[in-house]
Amino acid sequence: MLDATSSYNPMDLRIPVADRTGHRTVPETTRRTDRLPGTRYGNRPTMKDVAARAGVGLKTVSRVVNGEPGVTAETERRVQEAIEALGFRRNDSARVLRKGRTASIGLVLEDLADPFYGPLSRAVEEVARAHGALLINGSSAEDPDREQELVLALCARRVDGLVVIPAGDDHRYLEPEIKAGVATVFVDRPAGHIDADVVVSDNFGGARDGVRHLIAHGHRRIGFIGDMPRIHTAAERLRGYRTALEDAGIPVADSWMSLGVTDPERVRRAAREMLSGPEPVTAIFTGNNRVTVTVIRVLAGQTRPVALVGFDDIELADLLQPGVTVVAQDAAALGRTAAERLFRQLDGTLLTPERIELPTRLITRGSGELPPAD
Repeated sequence: MLDATSSYNPMDLRIPVADRTGHRTVPETTRRTDRLPGTRYGNRPTMKDVAARAGVGLKTVSRVVNGEPGVTAETERRVQEAIEALGFRRNDSARVLRKGRTASIGLVLEDLADPFYGPLSRAVEEVARAHGALLINGSSAEDPDREQELVLALCARRVDGLVVIPAGDDHRYLEPEIKAGVATVFVDRPAGHIDADVVVSDNFGGARDGVRHLIAHGHRRIGFIGDMPRIHTAAERLRGYRTALEDAGIPVADSWMSLGVTDPERVRRAAREMLSGPEPVTAIFTGNNRVTVTVIRVLAGQTRPVALVGFDDIELADLLQPGVTVVAQDAAALGRTAAERLFRQLDGTLLTPERIELPTRLITRGSGELPPAD
C-alpha cells in the first residue's frame, strides 16, 4: 500500500501521547547513551558526510557505494571506514527526502491477511497521511529472517521511521539503523535485546479476565488453545489463563493446555482431545481470532454445550447462536498510538523509550455464559 502526499508538519506533534489517549506509560531503561544530546531522528548521514570524513570527492564515494571500478584499494578502505563510522546507508530512493519532498515510513506486519491487522494498518496510514508521509507495508509471515530482510530493505530505501510487529526475539540488527536516525516503534509485541518504544495490549489481564468470567459461570475444567509459546502475546495470554485458575484454587492440568501453530488441523486436534475422555473440559479459552474460528467449527459438531471465550473479536461473532463472548483488543488504537509515537520521535521530542499498555474489553454475547453441562 503506497500513499504519497505532501511533507508533514512536525509542529502538529506537540501533544504528548498520554494526554491524548489517557493511557499510562511506563519508562524503560534506555541504552541509547551513544546518541548525542539534541540528535533528532531522521538526520541520516549522506555521501557528502562520508566524502568529508574520508577526504575524497563525492564521485569517489559513489563509486565505492555502487561497486564501480576506478578506486584504489587504500581509498576504498578509507571510504568504507567512513561509511562504517557514520552508519551511512545507500539511498535507494533519492526522491524520498525528509524535507521539501515526501517523507516515508514502513509498516512491518505479521500477516496482511489477518483481520486483526486491518484496522491497525489503517490507523497507521491515517496518522501518516495527516503528517504528509508515504506508507509502505510488508508482511513477515511470522518468519524472523523475513522480518529482518524486510526491515533492512525498508531502511535501504531511506524510510524515516518503522512501525514493526516483530516476528523474531532478537532485534540487535536494528541498532545501527536506529543510531543512524531511523525512528522505530514496536507494536503488539516488544523488541528483543534492545530498548525501544512499544505499544501493546494488556494480554495478561485480558486473558485472566476472560478465564475468570468462565470460572464465575461455574466452570472448573477450562481448556486453553493458543499460538506458539515463543510469541510474546501467546505467552502472556497463557500466563493470564494460568493465573486465573490458580487464583481460584483450581489445579491446572497439562492436558487442558495446547500451544502451537494456528493451523486449523492442529487446533481441531487439540480441541477434540480436550473434549474427549472421561473428564472433558466444559469450557475453552482461545488465544487468538484464528484459533477461535476453528474451535467454533469444532463445537458446532458437539452434542453437549461447551462454553467459549476468545481473545480478539471476530467478524459476525454477534450473529452466531449463541453469540461469541470475546476479550477484545482495540487494534486501531494500537496502530494510532504507535504511529503518533513514531512522529513524535521524528519531531525530536522523544528520546527515552517507553512501554504503553492499552486495556482490553470483555464483550459478553452468550457463549461464555453457558453453564457446565455436567
